Amino acid sequence: MKNPNYSELWYIDWNPGRGSEQTGIRPALIIQNDLANQNNRYPNTIVLAVSTKGKPVSFHIEIKPSMNNGLKEISYIKCEQVMTISKDRLVNKIGVLEDEYKAKIDKALIRTLNID
Repeated sequence: MKNPNYSELWYIDWNPGRGSEQTGIRPALIIQNDLANQNNRYPNTIVLAVSTKGKPVSFHIEIKPSMNNGLKEISYIKCEQVMTISKDRLVNKIGVLEDEYKAKIDKALIRTLNID
């Protein structure tokens, strides 16, 4: 079983998808804490969808590609697409998200989930 870490970007096998869910092999950001991620008896992790298509809304965070994050083109972390997935869907690690984006994502998740 693969054990990702918080703030890593991974390719995920989204197949089979249903309705308007993503399909294919696409990136996602791991947002679950490492205590759960490293527990071999816990088979799931929590992710945010990543897409090259975003909109000018507060919950789509634009990420510029870098050697560190491994993205090939400008992408968007979609903070409204929070999903718990099986670690079996993890294909391979792409990279690690830079710290400059983490605070933006935290704020977007707070707004999206109405946690204030």
